[in-house]
Amino acid sequence: MQTEKYNPSHLEVQLANAIEKLKDQIEEQLPNNKIVELKKNTNIDNPQLNVYLQDEDGDHHEIVIKVIQRIDNHG
Repeated sequence: MQTEKYNPSHLEVQLANAIEKLKDQIEEQLPNNKIVELKKNTNIDNPQLNVYLQDEDGDHHEIVIKVIQRIDNHG
């Protein structure tokens, strides 16, 4: 399928949505950390997920994931 729209692309949005749905499985892979909140913005170029975590000491952390699809290279 020829991608015609990249800002954001359909694939970027799908991947961001998939990551959001896997939140519980991702949390299982982060020992001693709990995902407190996940904010998703798929209405912007390069959809973004902000993952707010709390570690076993009660400290809060934020991880930012940007989903970026490179322009197809047909060369």
